[in-house]
Amino acid sequence: MTTLEQGKISIHTENIFPIIKKWLYSDHEIFLRELISNGVDAIQKMRMVSMSDEFSGNLEEPEIVLAIDKDKKQISITDNGIGMTADEVKKYINQVAFSSAEEFVEKYKSAGDQAIIGHFGLGFYSSFMVASQVEIETLSYKEGAEAVHWSCDGSTEFQIDSSEKTERGTTIRLTLQEEEAEYLEEARVKQLIKTYCDFLPVPIKLGDEQINQQKAPWKESPSNLTKEDYLEFYKYLYPFEEEPLLWVHLNTDYPFIVNGILYFPKLKPDIDVTKGQIKLFCNQVFVSDNCEEVIPQFLMPLRGVIDSSDIPLNVSRSFLQNDRTVRRISDYIAKKVGDRLKELYRDDRKQYISSWQDVGTFVKFGAINNDKFKQQVEDILVYRTTAELAPAAPATSESEGEDDAWKEEASGGPSYTTLKEYLERNKERHENRVYYCNDEANQATYVELHKSQGLEVLFLDAFIDTHFTSFLEKEYTDVKFLRVDSELDETLIDKSTEAEIVDPTTNQTRTDTIKSLFETCLEKPSLTIRTEALKSTDQQSAPPAMVLLPESARRMQEMMAMMQQQNVQFPTEHTLLVNTAHPLIQNLASLSQGSIVQADGQSQSGELANDICQHVYDLALMAQRGFDAEGMKSFTERSNKVLTRLTELAAH
Repeated sequence: MTTLEQGKISIHTENIFPIIKKWLYSDHEIFLRELISNGVDAIQKMRMVSMSDEFSGNLEEPEIVLAIDKDKKQISITDNGIGMTADEVKKYINQVAFSSAEEFVEKYKSAGDQAIIGHFGLGFYSSFMVASQVEIETLSYKEGAEAVHWSCDGSTEFQIDSSEKTERGTTIRLTLQEEEAEYLEEARVKQLIKTYCDFLPVPIKLGDEQINQQKAPWKESPSNLTKEDYLEFYKYLYPFEEEPLLWVHLNTDYPFIVNGILYFPKLKPDIDVTKGQIKLFCNQVFVSDNCEEVIPQFLMPLRGVIDSSDIPLNVSRSFLQNDRTVRRISDYIAKKVGDRLKELYRDDRKQYISSWQDVGTFVKFGAINNDKFKQQVEDILVYRTTAELAPAAPATSESEGEDDAWKEEASGGPSYTTLKEYLERNKERHENRVYYCNDEANQATYVELHKSQGLEVLFLDAFIDTHFTSFLEKEYTDVKFLRVDSELDETLIDKSTEAEIVDPTTNQTRTDTIKSLFETCLEKPSLTIRTEALKSTDQQSAPPAMVLLPESARRMQEMMAMMQQQNVQFPTEHTLLVNTAHPLIQNLASLSQGSIVQADGQSQSGELANDICQHVYDLALMAQRGFDAEGMKSFTERSNKVLTRLTELAAH
């Protein structure tokens, strides 16, 4: 290959400057954030200089003052910071993208821990998005310095003159364009200060009124904050939200700087778990409500604040650049959340349990999606159980109390257990089998049936638990998870019941009669009729029939429905288990033999038996939410019909 020519790419400022003005920031309102941030930087630099031998004077109370002159269409931002000489104005203002922050920090890095906001040196030029004329009045802290006036109309031409300014610091004065008159309204300016600069460590005033909050609780040591401080801050951030369940205070300076407070909110049914609610700050300057890159996906519904100067923003400080540091910060946040949950589990189980209904969703989602987080929390995943468990003594360390079953200390509170404790406790009764309920209201009959025979049932009834159950099965490959309305456990079946002969001519048993009756009445090819005598101390309260769903087919249907974002359709193929020990079913067998006759001599037993069979099936379906609108209509009509016939029979 032959080299024809070498050289340097030339960039013409008259071409790039209009691009910077128009496209550097997505929102014009950002100019105020940038100019105020520059003012805070100037004040922080002055503090750093005062710690050196270069300045021996007194420092006034730091402040940034905004002023509005509607007649002149001007807004000004004044700080009492370090100021600039004429040479510094030429160096830092006239050279686009020459940031003084990095150079200054390097020079004074041993002079205290003062955060400098600016990094790119482009923030000042955001003023040209809204202004037709920009002026700088500045006086340096340096002894013998003269005040300087700089002005520019948005072109590449500028002018430097002497100034009458007598107080140290800098004033930026903008003459606004006609279409930017909104920034001459006090209410609009106050709103922008509250949004972007509320927690900057310098009082920001409009006239004589201080606008910003100033105190940033996340920069405090956790030991300096009370519960009331955390709750007050949450209320300030989210004034219409209920109190949070708990919070995590982030505070690290190695290997990166991250401060923040994250809150676990009470989850609402309409919450969008994919949309972040955490406010992102950089050196106490608000950047964005969007920090998905920094927060692990399973923690997106958290609330609060994250502040880091190490988060790599783009030059407009509006968007994150996804890199290794962001991923490491994300991992750190996940670990801190896990540590906080383990601490709460260990030290305050009552609060842990009272928060579990909401917190558990985060924990389960995190365990599914983040292997490191799963390893952190796998021993503190708890489940509500039907077992009546005595509360364990409070654990004093992570190792104590882990194998003890425990419950909420409040009187009458529900019992909770870990899966490890459940399996150990039930080793003899049903080793490596977990019975669970995912719809307490509709599966109450099934739960009671298991309880009556001493089988412990766990409640996996959160909206995430369909996924989580599958996750548990992959984690515990030697354990079988059985929903209470699926394959019936042999423990629940009474095998000792004698087969009573009800038809001597055919030797047909009561069980045979009942099965034949339901098959003839229902006539559903996809329906399997199964007859069993269920164990129960009180058959009147036991179910006369139950619909059992094939476990594998049901799960496949549920997964397909979720993938297609549809409601779960009731499986076509299912089993109707008829409880032959129930008085209703036993009487039904007699009824079908025609033992009830009307006054006119005609038997109504067969037709009534058929209606009752359908009714029993409908009741079993209802417990499974197996009805559609048409099914409910038919059930209601049939109920009226059966009741009418029964009253007629009673009358005769």
